[in-house]
Amino acid sequence: MTDSIQFWAETDVGRVREHNEDNFLVDKNLQLFVVADGMGGHAAGEVASGVAVTTVQEVVAQNKDLMDAIRENSRIASSTDVLNLLEHAVQKACADIHAMAERDPAKRGMGTTLSALLLIDNRGYIAHVGDSRLYLLRAGRVIQLSEDHSLVAELIRRGKLNPADAENSPYKNAVTRAVGVYESVEVDTIDFEVLPGDQFLLASDGLTGYLENTDITDILNPDENDLKKITRAFIDLANARGGKDNITNIVVRIHDHDGQAALKLKEVDQKIATLRQMPIFKLLTRKEALFILNITGVIEVQDQRPIIVEGDPGEDLFIILAGRVRVHKDGADIVTLASGNHFGEMALIDNAPRSASVSAQGTVKLLRIARSDFFNTIRNEPRLANKLLWGFLQVLSARLRTTSAELSGVKSAHIEDLTEELFEIESDD
Repeated sequence: MTDSIQFWAETDVGRVREHNEDNFLVDKNLQLFVVADGMGGHAAGEVASGVAVTTVQEVVAQNKDLMDAIRENSRIASSTDVLNLLEHAVQKACADIHAMAERDPAKRGMGTTLSALLLIDNRGYIAHVGDSRLYLLRAGRVIQLSEDHSLVAELIRRGKLNPADAENSPYKNAVTRAVGVYESVEVDTIDFEVLPGDQFLLASDGLTGYLENTDITDILNPDENDLKKITRAFIDLANARGGKDNITNIVVRIHDHDGQAALKLKEVDQKIATLRQMPIFKLLTRKEALFILNITGVIEVQDQRPIIVEGDPGEDLFIILAGRVRVHKDGADIVTLASGNHFGEMALIDNAPRSASVSAQGTVKLLRIARSDFFNTIRNEPRLANKLLWGFLQVLSARLRTTSAELSGVKSAHIEDLTEELFEIESDD
């Protein structure tokens, strides 16, 4: 994938600050890209951001064998291992910066934001702390992959602050997480599929504070081949709109050399659309659906082959992408499910034995979500977990209503039968 990647980075002091506390890293060999925005004053912020990007690079480079194993599809390494590596790298940077500040009173309290993107073949891995941002531009859609760890963002999420009032908030510069302020820090990590034609923007808040999604789509023009012009355009935009802070941005572009972008994008869109049709996932945003999609695997099952077997422990949810399946119990067919339907969702929460068997009717393509991956995701994404919990409650509520209605029908029918028997007895007398 190395030949398919184009990138450029640029930083600027801005129009107000006297020195630049931002730092960035681009490492072509590792395919690692990092932006860090230091804080602390008296050049301490510059020290913190510099230590952060250097430490992350060193730790990742020391574990290049892990990335090679991923590229070779070795079973000894997984995406989880890569995310753990990135988190370890950020935690080491955090501990090192904090230790430096403890030794030098002039640097007490220094820290930095950090947004890192690591590319390995067709997957991207992100580690993020603070309010720098990482955007994905895909097929004209802008998706903010990172989440701001700032007081303003938290107030907006809680409904305590109108987004329109954020610019004038007295808390607009307050971050809730930073690398180095304490000995350790909570790190957001995600991984996702990278498609041909994808473009990434990593930026400090000196740019993002002035940036609209329309600016990103306008400036990241795929017809502009000179990325140096693009990164300069972002710098110029921030300075033209005030330049109140240091400005740093990295642009990464994945080229579509084999013309597969449209086809692969269609496949991803189909998966997301299918996910969001399900009651469990219908409340998810596109970004949240992407998070769920990241933990799915695609399997293909041949005609008449079993997918799940009655009585076996339930571990997976299945979503039909193409084809049909037959649901049967004790040798009797119950229902046939086609593309867009799903089965096995209760296995995600109760791990109970399967209540029926499901077999393929012809060749069928399925999305599979494992229970362990599902729980790892919601453990790390509380707001996503709330939406999924609400989705499960709606599914359970609908099933309870259906069961109650069926029981009422059975009870009513049973009473009517008894009444007929009584009348028959009376007529015999």
